[in-house]
Amino acid sequence: MKAFLAVSQGSSQEPQLIVMDYKGNPESIEKLALVGKGLTFDSGGYCLKPANGMETMFSDMAGAASVIGAMKAIAKSKVKKNVVAVVAACENLISGAAYKPGDIIESMSGKTIEVLNTDAEGRLTLADALWYAVKNLNASKVVDIATLTGACIIALGNVNTGAVTNNEEFMKNIKKASHITGEPIWELPNNDEYRELIKGTFADLKNTGGRGAGAITAGLFLEEFVDNTPWIHLDIAGTSYLSKKQGYLPKGATGIPVKTLYYLAKEF
Repeated sequence: MKAFLAVSQGSSQEPQLIVMDYKGNPESIEKLALVGKGLTFDSGGYCLKPANGMETMFSDMAGAASVIGAMKAIAKSKVKKNVVAVVAACENLISGAAYKPGDIIESMSGKTIEVLNTDAEGRLTLADALWYAVKNLNASKVVDIATLTGACIIALGNVNTGAVTNNEEFMKNIKKASHITGEPIWELPNNDEYRELIKGTFADLKNTGGRGAGAITAGLFLEEFVDNTPWIHLDIAGTSYLSKKQGYLPKGATGIPVKTLYYLAKEF
């Protein structure tokens, strides 16, 4: 997991790969994987965030928290489905050992990645976590959940969670779950022209496609690591944490999309 390890190597805290396996239906080979971004703190690395951009970076593990919360709900409710959760947890900090812009790193899939921005780190940890879920845990469907891009906040604010998928039937199911829970999801396009933006010059891929369509290219970067398995990416950068109370949601962490993940597993 060299991409995951590259992000973590600037921290004195060892990275942790967390795997939670719930077998609610041992007779079935179907298995839903929930993969959460687990950056417990994100300074941006050598592409350092401004001070006010770091104030809430303890919440960059919201995807991981959502996945773990969903697994607790699924297990306590004894849902008769098989669900596995994967979290690649680490910090993205600066040190003499930290990865740098211009580095070329490997990934568990064998694909190589040019690092153009060390603050586009979540997709690197997720790349290895997704591949592990598909290849080592034999997931038949995958959802990744991540506070991935500021671009998604610009596009959708804190109302809709952004989504990218390679499977429209699977997308219909998660939208049904989101309608039940009142946690709206907005699907973003996935045209091939966007995929061109993440092709590498000196490696297979680059870890950012530039400023334009940033939420989309980040999602399509992750698609490269699911090997055609039905997959949905949820960008919760805008919906996972609020600066003020909104409806029943408190200021701070919202828990979105725990309920949607629960109903996806239970009903669909």
